[in-house]
Formats: sequence, C-alpha cells, structure tokens
Amino acid sequence: MSNVTSLFQPLQLGPLTLKNRIFMSALTRNRSVPTNVPNAVNVEYYKQRAQGGAGLIVSEEWQNAPGIWNQEQVDAWKKITDAVHDAGSVIFAQLWHVGRVAHPNAPEQIAAGVPVYAPSALAARGGKFRFLEGEPGYVTPTAIDDPWKLVAVFKQAAINAKEAGFDGVEIHGANGYLVQQFLDSTSNQRTDQWGGSVENRSRFGLEVLKAAIDVWGAGRVAIKLNPAGGNNDIGMPLYAAMFDPEYEGKKRATVHDIVATYGPFIKKSLFFANAGFTPVEAAEHIESGKVAGVFFGFPWVTHPDLALRVKHGKALDNAPNFATLFGVGDNGVECVDKTSSVPQLA
Repeated sequence: MSNVTSLFQPLQLGPLTLKNRIFMSALTRNRSVPTNVPNAVNVEYYKQRAQGGAGLIVSEEWQNAPGIWNQEQVDAWKKITDAVHDAGSVIFAQLWHVGRVAHPNAPEQIAAGVPVYAPSALAARGGKFRFLEGEPGYVTPTAIDDPWKLVAVFKQAAINAKEAGFDGVEIHGANGYLVQQFLDSTSNQRTDQWGGSVENRSRFGLEVLKAAIDVWGAGRVAIKLNPAGGNNDIGMPLYAAMFDPEYEGKKRATVHDIVATYGPFIKKSLFFANAGFTPVEAAEHIESGKVAGVFFGFPWVTHPDLALRVKHGKALDNAPNFATLFGVGDNGVECVDKTSSVPQLA
C-alpha cells in the first residue's frame, strides 16, 4: 500500500487527543432488538472496532439501533463506552431525529407517543417501511407548533450521552432528517422565525448545536452535513453521483468535488470527510490539508481491524456477509463480525 503515514498522525480534537485519523462512521446494523436497548452484540461490535484501531467512532442510528432516550438505554451504553475506552479509542454519540421520514406505526414512534413532526406538513416522496405490514411509504407529517420543543429533545439526548460515558456528540444534520428538513426550502415552508430566509432556515440546526454545546462545550460537539446529498427527497440539485437518488425517472446529479467546493467555508472547526475514500485517497487529502481526518463506513463493517490492516499494509479483502449485515437473526452471536486474519497486529 502506498504511503499512508498521515493517517496515523495524532490529532487534537478539542480537549481530546485522537491516536490516528482513521475514523468510523455511524453504521446502521439494526441489532438492538426488540426495544432499542444496547446489548451484548453491540458491546462486542464496538469493542472490535476500537481494538481494530479506530481513532474515533460515531454511534449508529435507524430502526432497531441502540437508543439513548431512556435510563435503561443510558445504563446499557455505559458497557459499550467503557469497552471502547478500555481499547484506547474515543466514541461520540450521534444525536438524530428523523422528522418527517418517521412512520406513525413504527415501534419507536408509537413508544414516543407523539405525531410525526416536521418543519411543515409536506410529505417526502418515496419511502418504503419494509418492517411494517404493507410496506407503506412516507406520510404527511405534523408541522411542529414550537420547534423549541425539538431543540429540547436534542439537549436531553446530549445530557443522556454524557451520562452514558461518551466523549462527545455529533448532531446528524444530513440525509434528509430533521435538521436538514429545516435547512431545505423544499421541506421547510414556514413563515415564522424558523423558515423563509437562509438565516431562519439555519436557525434550528444552530440552536441544536448551541444546546449541545451548553452540555458538552464546543470542543466535544460536531455536526454531520451532507450538502450534496439527496436522501429522503431533500437536497440541492448537486449530488454525488454514487448517492444520487432517482425520482419520477429522473436523477438530479451535478457531479462535482464536494470537499473542494465546501471545505473552504469551514473556517473555525476541524473538517472531516466521509464516503467512498480509499486509505490512499484519505492520506492524500490529509497531507494536502484539505481535511483533518476521514471517516470510513463499509470497510469497518467487513474489517473490524481496519486501521491495523492499513497501518501494516494488509489487504482489505474480507467479503461482506449480507446474511448478517443487519439484525441479529436467530442467534445474535452469529451476527457478531468475525475478526480478520491479522489478530497478531498491534
């Protein structure tokens, strides 16, 4: 493998020192069944990646993901954060609200006991809830009367994450979920202080960041943005080709260099990139100063020791087992990913 030395330079992230710049994205695995409480499979999963050398790990989201909205979940997360720390890694909790792309019949939504909220009563196109009878699509959401209520939900999640032993939090502001729904003029048609102008549409995400910073301090709060994404019927007509969704038979992609286009606007924070990087490409971006670190996704699924493999020049040649990619099946232990062929590496 070509020179990847820059991936293994330590990085100061606020008060935290990251041992390298090979990070692990939030990766949906749907393994916290049936009540979104972190379990032994989740503990082993995150411990493997920490032992595999991840400099920073971000926790997952979506249906049957380990939640952080009640005390039972908080207590269970402590086993995971302790295991990650014992393995020498750092872990942030991803705080995430899906907004209008929830479904009123989803178990998590029923448990919440509230409507499917969004900035405006505008349904997203498409959608298919395969875990619900009849595989329904998106519904028309309820326009939230007072968005401050949702800001408070994020703040409580930040408080819970701190109690659970996380090192910080990442606000999910991408992929067509709630923060991005407020940002986007196609999903936010409010006429109050939360809609209309760019400043007003940005208000919700900024207030969520402020709420998290009140809990954690600025050095331990991140935000995930996807300015070129079109997931869940959200986004500008500027999409990365590999993630370009199709609506009504048409793609909306304008292929462009996302890092080069948007990176210069990040003035006072560390800028990390994600999606589709090879280790060599990641190293080149770090060496050139374009980014401070790179998140990897699927390579961590197939290679729990990804960072160690890269460091020692080992091939990333594990084939994915799609039968165990999501969920726990009949025996959760069978779905714990196998470690690779280089356990002797340190």
